[in-house]
Amino acid sequence: MKQTSPCMEDSADQVIRRYSDLVYRLAFARMGTKYDADEVFQEVFLRYLKKQPNFHDEEHRRAWFIRVTVNCCNKLWGSAWRRKTVALEETLAWETPEDSELHDALQQLPPKYREVIHLYYYEDMPTADIAAALHRKDATVRTQLTRARELLRQILKEEDDVSRTLSAHEPSDCTG
Repeated sequence: MKQTSPCMEDSADQVIRRYSDLVYRLAFARMGTKYDADEVFQEVFLRYLKKQPNFHDEEHRRAWFIRVTVNCCNKLWGSAWRRKTVALEETLAWETPEDSELHDALQQLPPKYREVIHLYYYEDMPTADIAAALHRKDATVRTQLTRARELLRQILKEEDDVSRTLSAHEPSDCTG
């Protein structure tokens, strides 16, 4: 007789509460807009409720949610509707200007880099777990992290150079 852990017998509400932040943050990191993240979020949990998959343990369940979130994002990216629409500009309230700059820089990264950055830094996942969840080689994930960091460095440096150039050309206050 197969024995399941108590966490595997959680109600759907408990599971949704436990994984809602993970799914939403990953969808937002991958898609870049609140509206697309909302759509992916709904699709992921709809699939969970319809399929009611069985999991070996909590780590298996977490990996399932990550994989399904990525798959739903990929499906939305490739949809004919998305290819024929223009993205809305949206602004989010940030606690600090640095948060806003980092968010803007992250949005300039290709989606494959945004998702590994998100999983590594925001979900504290080791590269081996990211590789397993995304069905990639561990070396590929490490390479993508390295490339993403380098791209972020370049983007943030360019933005810093532009802001310094602009502030150097501002007229000084000569009243006095």
